[in-house]
Amino acid sequence: MTRSELINIAGKIVDAQGSEAEQDRLLDLLIQNVPDPNIANYIFYDDLTPEEIVDKALAYKPIQL
Repeated sequence: MTRSELINIAGKIVDAQGSEAEQDRLLDLLIQNVPDPNIANYIFYDDLTPEEIVDKALAYKPIQL
């Protein structure tokens, strides 16, 4: 999935477009396509734009043990 597609999805979630079921489906789609397990927190608890949400999630690097 491209960055642009991810931003579009994040924007729909931030703007609360669609039904609750549609919002859940979009969030699941977003979670499946970015490496950051905290992306939902960026959407619901941080005051970020859709672009900032996606860029932060794509920049995530897991800690190597």
